[in-house]
Amino acid sequence: MKLNANNEQETRAIAAKLAEYLTAGDVILLEGNLGAGKTTFTKGLAEGLGIKRVIKSPTYTIIREYTEGRLPLYHMDVYRLEETGGTELGLEEYFQGDGVSIVEWATFIPEDLPKDYLKINLIPTGANLEQRELIFTATGTHYSQMLAELEKVF
Repeated sequence: MKLNANNEQETRAIAAKLAEYLTAGDVILLEGNLGAGKTTFTKGLAEGLGIKRVIKSPTYTIIREYTEGRLPLYHMDVYRLEETGGTELGLEEYFQGDGVSIVEWATFIPEDLPKDYLKINLIPTGANLEQRELIFTATGTHYSQMLAELEKVF
């Protein structure tokens, strides 16, 4: 599924709509270059889950936990794990836990990822850096069904 967002508000609105379909244990991989809108997307997802706290990029902390919404949100930026991987972090506990895991730069930890997930590639388009194309790719039956439901509303 491909969607276009013309600004940050539209990116956040798409993410908030996706949040309505999420359940405990869901894993979303966000791919895109620096400034592509990964944290902006996560902010919208958090809003959709009812999380009121300010969402910050976990670049230096690797994982930020937000537990006050409909589901806990585990926001991970694993860019700094390019050399070491995530084996020592216990990521599987997050992936199999009671919340939703958002993983930025997942290409750096392929061996630590679950076999099923939803990947969203954010690609800036045009001269306006806020415009982006969002490409959703489902791996596994659960995420394929989720995308089928989302396609009905977009």
